Amino acid sequence: MTIVVKLGTTLIVGPGGRVRRSVLRERAREVAGIVAGGESVCIVTSGAIGLGWQRLGLPKRPTEVPKLQAASALGQARLQQAWDRAFAPHRVAAGQILLTAADVSDRAAYLHLRNAFEAIFKAGAVPVVNENDATATDEITFGDNDALAAQVAVLVQARLLILLTEVDGVYTRAPGTPGAELLRDGASALEAEIGAASSLGTGGMGSKIVAAQMAASAGIPTVIAGGVGKDVLLPILQGEPRGTHFRASNDEVPPFKLWLRFGKPASGRLIVDAGARTALIEGGASLLAVGVVSVEGRFDAGDAVELVGPDGEVFAKGLAGADAQQIASRKRGLEAIHRDRLVLIG
Repeated sequence: MTIVVKLGTTLIVGPGGRVRRSVLRERAREVAGIVAGGESVCIVTSGAIGLGWQRLGLPKRPTEVPKLQAASALGQARLQQAWDRAFAPHRVAAGQILLTAADVSDRAAYLHLRNAFEAIFKAGAVPVVNENDATATDEITFGDNDALAAQVAVLVQARLLILLTEVDGVYTRAPGTPGAELLRDGASALEAEIGAASSLGTGGMGSKIVAAQMAASAGIPTVIAGGVGKDVLLPILQGEPRGTHFRASNDEVPPFKLWLRFGKPASGRLIVDAGARTALIEGGASLLAVGVVSVEGRFDAGDAVELVGPDGEVFAKGLAGADAQQIASRKRGLEAIHRDRLVLIG
């Protein structure tokens, strides 16, 4: 079984762009102990840009894509070196994996990537994952490393996802303000007043909640908890009430449909009539072109599309059996999406 642990930029990068080595040492110690106990652990780490932008001589984190890419290129080597050093006393190897959204959206690449993770786990090593910000752009990005962590958890079929942050979990309002209370149950997280992301990173509590809900809907329980201190991971694994817990969905979803829902970005939308929606949800039918009211976007056969009902709500996602123009023709007998290439949402 595998555990995925994600650390945000503020846990990795301290004042002056320095690595927070004490945090990495403690988490590496815990991870090494878990691995020695027979479980696999994958680390998703932020911090490359945070460790690199000051090397560009900039007064603050840049916003322009080329400068962000340059900062990532300068900081990624430092980041991996920091993890190597943290694991070295425990004789655990840290393997670097840099991903882009394209690596996950292609089904064949997705399966090869899963095999690579499995080989690293079998070697008793710990994969250290980050988005390849040096090549990623706004069009081909996961959005933030919280979403990346959820994607990786789905990919490796993790038994648990732990999102570590500076605070103890999700609070009803900003920690330290009057009336702020820690929410133990993730079901109440949507009621929290979520603050902005830090100046060092792109995430924030809002992105962690979304990632936790994504993983939980894929059957992976998730915990958002504080990442500073001597013992963080082990108490969570031992069942202590740390952080905010998001319970896993009880629905068993095949790996292909998990990839389709979370790994394959949608290239368009099909708005369907009420009859087609009912046939898909209640009858497990395929979607025929005659049930499509309108087509949004330009896509080819094999691209992912969202299915929208008459109420405007997305209720499913599937791989198109024909291109946008063919489906828009509503030719009788044309299969827009086969039932085996479709996953219901919600």
